[in-house]
Amino acid sequence: MVKRAAAPVMQPTDVDPREFIASVENARRREDASVLVELLEEISGHPAQMWGPSIIGFGSYHYRYASGHEGDAPALGFSPRKAHLVIYAINDTEESAAALADLGKYKRSTACLYVNKLADIDPDALRRYLVESYRHVMDAMHRPDPDSGTTERARRD
Repeated sequence: MVKRAAAPVMQPTDVDPREFIASVENARRREDASVLVELLEEISGHPAQMWGPSIIGFGSYHYRYASGHEGDAPALGFSPRKAHLVIYAINDTEESAAALADLGKYKRSTACLYVNKLADIDPDALRRYLVESYRHVMDAMHRPDPDSGTTERARRD
């Protein structure tokens, strides 16, 4: 029996992100999610799209590791989870560190910001962080797939 590679868990879906947001129980999470959709669409220049069952992504990038593993992921994204808003943004540049210093109340892991509510953070600092994150992902991490014709690059504002 030949083992097949598992299909990637995080794939774009046809679910309407606004319908997903409407299904979120917590009213504050729904409101904050709607604000994030507007902000991330503006920053990325791409419409919101569901990736898997609970991540709302904006734009995409193709990654390829030295190991040969490759795939696609949202360039920016978030999920209105029960405990926190989780904002997915890969960035470790000096510019992002400066924005994080001004951000306010949040927790962070490698590629995630955990925010209780948008009112806890500075909107200008969040915008700076996300703009820099999008630029970083598209300029430094995006490896176009030569077979797909993917050539998207970061938007310049």
